Amino acid sequence: MTLAPGTYTIDPSHTEIGFTVRHAGISKVRGQFTDFAGDITVAESFADSAVNVTIQSASVDTRDENRDNHLRSADFWDSENKPTWTFASTGVEGSGEEFTVNGDLTINGVTKPASLAVEYNGAATDPFGNKRVGFSAATEVSRKDFGLTWNAALETGGVLVGDKIRIAMEISAIAA
Repeated sequence: MTLAPGTYTIDPSHTEIGFTVRHAGISKVRGQFTDFAGDITVAESFADSAVNVTIQSASVDTRDENRDNHLRSADFWDSENKPTWTFASTGVEGSGEEFTVNGDLTINGVTKPASLAVEYNGAATDPFGNKRVGFSAATEVSRKDFGLTWNAALETGGVLVGDKIRIAMEISAIAA
């Protein structure tokens, strides 16, 4: 089955949205979000396709409650006052199984351009008759660009939290 034009709604129970950041200069910490929503519109002219995603930043899960609470605090995402991250596409480049979706990424109330490298993983009809499409997408951003500057110096030099954040998504979406 090919990628048919239409609108697809992201299925949160079969989608993962996560991030990776360097920790203490020696390892990487991963986290994911458990509350998000979005739509993908595949246009007749593929370049006119669109993606819109909203993530609730308080839904972060890094498997460490203290770290999650710190990320929700004003030191990082200020989830109480700036609860959502959003991505709204501004254009699509390329076609086929690998392409780029350009857009505006908003984190912590700051909007910056971002480009998602996307891989189309295919389409299928599930056992319940839903027409599904799958994508893998990723981008890397500087957290400083979004006003996320909290850090702690290490005795050995360097800082506790790296600047580069890799955001990765494994998306399953259902035809509306």
